[in-house]
Amino acid sequence: MGSFGRVHLVRSKHNLRFYAVKVLNKEKIVRTKQVSHTNDEQHMLMAVQHPFIINLWGCFQDSLNLYMVMDYVPGGELFTLLRRSNRFPDPVAKFYAAEVALALHHLHSLDIIYRDLKPENILLNFDGHIKIADFGFAKHCDTTTWTLCGTPDYLAPEIIGKQRYNKSVDWYALGVLIFEMLSGLPPFHQPDGNPVILYEKIGHGLAYIRWPPVFSAHSMDLIEHLMDKDPSKRYGNLHHGAGDVFAHPWFAEVDWRKLLAREITAPYLPKINGDGDSSAFEKYPEDNATLHYGASGPDPFGNQFPDFDYAES
Repeated sequence: MGSFGRVHLVRSKHNLRFYAVKVLNKEKIVRTKQVSHTNDEQHMLMAVQHPFIINLWGCFQDSLNLYMVMDYVPGGELFTLLRRSNRFPDPVAKFYAAEVALALHHLHSLDIIYRDLKPENILLNFDGHIKIADFGFAKHCDTTTWTLCGTPDYLAPEIIGKQRYNKSVDWYALGVLIFEMLSGLPPFHQPDGNPVILYEKIGHGLAYIRWPPVFSAHSMDLIEHLMDKDPSKRYGNLHHGAGDVFAHPWFAEVDWRKLLAREITAPYLPKINGDGDSSAFEKYPEDNATLHYGASGPDPFGNQFPDFDYAES
């Protein structure tokens, strides 16, 4: 369930495979001025083919809704595993961080900024490897942009400062993710949820971070380079680009070629009871929502989503 619709687990009549179908209400999207974000999400996903990023298999619309047919990723969210584990041991955090780094590098090679990296948007496939999902904030950008969006704990200082920013905000977010995986909480976490204090700490940078003893010298060094508040000094944004991240000593034992080919066994294998098992996700009442799927009738918003085809009823 989300603000604009819901995700259904479905099975194809043609190949009997399971898919996730994201259904978005067009009237709600238009009313909340999310048309460009929705079209961007569709464009980004159609452009991307990568083992660690969710696949969009097709999209269509009827008079009421948009439909996006995507991979069904049965292992649930990395967020759930992290909360259940409290924190990850260094090798486990390294595995997930390395796969995320490969996915970000691929997106950036296509001039796509992801802008919403967090454990909730990293799904675990049946084999334990990741799939990054939810491209609602992704944007095609070959230079800089300035939109304020993302999850507060993961926002780079330049976004909070309403300055122009580039793809390096994703590398900053990777630093936050590594810290959260190793410690259990983001580096500037505010227990009371006060965004003013949170943004103040992010703006001041690394001086506000308290390092738990579980951090190795190499992990601390990488996080500090990824979370540098000066984007011109941030790893991923220097002359060698992502190469500085891949070559960092914390990743020394990672075989990047084998990892990309998914030839390295994941540290955690989701417990899945056959195809279509959805036990890793919460279930919501259907509320007869599907009764109106495929509806025909007045459609004042359809022309705002030109790349969503109309399916035959």
